[in-house]
Amino acid sequence: MKPPQPEALRAVLFDLDGTLVDTASEFVIVVQALRAEHDLPPLDPARIAASVSNGARALVTLALGTVETDSVFEAQRLRLLALYSEVLGSSAQPYPGIVALLAALAERGIAWGVSTNKPRAFAAPLMERLAIQPTLGSLVCPDDVRERKPHPEALLLNCAELGCKPEQAIYVGDHQRDIEAGRRAGMYTVAALYGYIEPNDDPSQWGADASVSCSRDLMPLILGNH
Repeated sequence: MKPPQPEALRAVLFDLDGTLVDTASEFVIVVQALRAEHDLPPLDPARIAASVSNGARALVTLALGTVETDSVFEAQRLRLLALYSEVLGSSAQPYPGIVALLAALAERGIAWGVSTNKPRAFAAPLMERLAIQPTLGSLVCPDDVRERKPHPEALLLNCAELGCKPEQAIYVGDHQRDIEAGRRAGMYTVAALYGYIEPNDDPSQWGADASVSCSRDLMPLILGNH
């Protein structure tokens, strides 16, 4: 699939954790704290970071070795989220080049938004604390749709809120579910290889239209020399 030409591009959408914003440092703190409460030694921070995009349940399993069918799982998931609430937005930062990209999009009248599987109770405060400028035009979380990614419903809602067609948008994400959602929505998709990718995952199999190894490479990919 060919990307929309810059003059036809109406919106660029991003996954949140691992694509737009580097939140790994906060989850490292949270997972290590949860393990410490159970007298477990610290994990390799890189191992924790690789699992961030898989969500709270995966992080609980990583931290404690418990699975969703265990009777204590839900309590531990809620404890992890409580710990996360204490550090939310404390060290997370947009990836290098993201703020410059958003400014360049704004100069061209191109909107931007976020489609994430992160619950709104965490995603909205994080975006507020980061205060990224220019302000995003659309934030869609699982709370806002019936089906979460890889279903395309969230991305289609982004487009509706931004007043563009899916073929006029680009979606950037660091997980196979992001690329699948983008493709099913009819968007040009970009795999963020700099994000949180499990060691046994193979992004070349995701079917993305393009990929970038560094967040700074998004600008020339999306806008070319324009």
